[in-house]
Amino acid sequence: MDTNTRNKVEYIVVMIAEFAKAKHLTESQAFRYLRRFKAIKFLDEHYSIAHTLRMEDVLDDMAAYCRRQGGAIA
Repeated sequence: MDTNTRNKVEYIVVMIAEFAKAKHLTESQAFRYLRRFKAIKFLDEHYSIAHTLRMEDVLDDMAAYCRRQGGAIA
C-alpha cells in the first residue's frame, strides 16, 4: 500500500472513531451510519481538502452531509 493510500485509510478510520465519540455511538454503529449515508465516500473523495481542516469542522460537515442524504443524527 502506498503512503498516500495508507494516510487516507488511517484518516478515515480516525474520523469514524471521532464521529462515534461525538455522537455517542459505538464505532460499529458510526461506521454503518456513515457508510449508509455516504459520508465515508465523501471523505475518500475529498480527503485532499478534509485532512487540512479542523477535525470539528469535518465532523460537522460529515453530519450535515449525512442529513442531506437522509440521515437523522444531528
